[in-house]
Amino acid sequence: MIPILIRRRSFAAGLACFAFLLIGWSGLLVPSLSREIEVDFGQTDVGLGIFYFVAAAAYAAGSVLGGMATERVGRRPVLVLAATLHAAGLVGLGLAPGWAAILAAGVVRSLGAGGIDGGVNGLIVDLFGNSRGRALSLVHLFYALGAVGAPFLLAFRSSLGLSWQLVVVATGLATVPLVLLLAVTELVGGRHHAGADQRAGQSSVLVLPLGVLAVAIGCYVAFSTGVSNWLVRFLGSAPGGTATLALSLFWAGLMAGRLVSAAIADRFDHVKLAIAAAAATSAAVLAAVLAPTLELSIVLFALAGFAAGPVYPLIMAIGGERFPGRSAAMSGILSAAGIAGSLAYPPLMGVISVTAGLPIAMAGTAVFGASAAVALVIVGRMPARSASTGEVAAV
Repeated sequence: MIPILIRRRSFAAGLACFAFLLIGWSGLLVPSLSREIEVDFGQTDVGLGIFYFVAAAAYAAGSVLGGMATERVGRRPVLVLAATLHAAGLVGLGLAPGWAAILAAGVVRSLGAGGIDGGVNGLIVDLFGNSRGRALSLVHLFYALGAVGAPFLLAFRSSLGLSWQLVVVATGLATVPLVLLLAVTELVGGRHHAGADQRAGQSSVLVLPLGVLAVAIGCYVAFSTGVSNWLVRFLGSAPGGTATLALSLFWAGLMAGRLVSAAIADRFDHVKLAIAAAAATSAAVLAAVLAPTLELSIVLFALAGFAAGPVYPLIMAIGGERFPGRSAAMSGILSAAGIAGSLAYPPLMGVISVTAGLPIAMAGTAVFGASAAVALVIVGRMPARSASTGEVAAV
């Protein structure tokens, strides 16, 4: 085992922000390059859809397996392995000679990204205790920054003389310093001692609050992914530049929402704040769908992004409060539930679009936002009991 050389909490938090910037950036590479990848490898939308499906499944597996492994061997080796897989997958994606290699590299990258997602959320929960709402909002802000930054760079890469393969490989190489720094930094918590559950008379099973939180985060991601994936198409009557700007404004609103949440989240009850944010998100999207003018619709989608910004990190913070001794398993399961949400509804929006119309499909995302709020109301009505006193079942 490589010795720990860096023990500062602020440094570990900085690595968490850098890790989320990278996975946010890398997650938007293939969607931004989809047209060129299809041409270069002789694929259609069907092949690209297969890539998205296997990558999402691998991401969910990385989140869950990473959480399970962390409880047994600790957080540092698992995050080092996850970051290594992320780097290797991106380099393989940029150097892939054929479509089978693209699929394989996408799986490797997504396994690593999923492990980073679940592992970093658990790390922040353990590092920041009572200020975890603020800390998680800041870390997730960096994910959004990466998601916004990748399409912008790729849009201008031709003028810079950069091939898409070079950008992808460079992103993989940018992960290497993260691997090295994670290997020498103290990353607190993660391991779980089953004896503590046995002394408390607990069994290692999923409990109802975690299941309801998983529903909430899955509904939220179904909403946010659905809007993000289909907003440009929904604004089909607008010029291409205007529709793309609307998508950028949605993500900019989401970043702003997380920034504001970082400043105020820990002054309020996290459950109540998350309920209010999810409900406001749902209302804003429904209003955007029904808006009489294009300009008003774009503004309302930006407001929906702003309201949505705090929801995901707040749900993670609530999980940390409800399961203080099981941050690794909790964060891995919730991250995987989020990916399940992205698989559950956004792909169906295409089918709904050609049968009932895209406005109906987009309105469906508002239903998922409202469902997340309802699930959080249910969580709020469940008694929050302390695992340290043996009054709550283990995850």
